[in-house]
Amino acid sequence: MSGRDGAQVEAVCPCCGARLKIDATLGRVVAHQAPPRRTKAPDLERAGALLRKEAAQREAHFRQSTETEKIKSQLLERKFQEALAKSKDEPLTPPTRDIDLD
Repeated sequence: MSGRDGAQVEAVCPCCGARLKIDATLGRVVAHQAPPRRTKAPDLERAGALLRKEAAQREAHFRQSTETEKIKSQLLERKFQEALAKSKDEPLTPPTRDIDLD
C-alpha cells in the first residue's frame, strides 16, 4: 500500500497471473502489468512427423498425377485411332462452301 490520497491494493489474477494495482478509494484499476510469457520449447518430434506426413502426401499426389497423365495420353491415342478408323470408312467428299449472296 502507498501513502498517497488513497490506498492502493496490489492483486494477482489467479487465472493468468497478471498484476493489478487497484485504488481502494476509487475502486478502479490504476495500473496493469501483463503476465509473464510462458515459453514452450518446440516439439521437434511432432514437427518431424508432420513434415514426413506432408512429404508422403506430396509423393502420393505426384504418383496420382503421373498416372492420370499416362491414362490421358492413352485416351487421346484411342480417340485418335477411333477417329482415323471412322474417317477411313467414310467416302471422300469435297467440302461445301456456303456463299451468302446478300
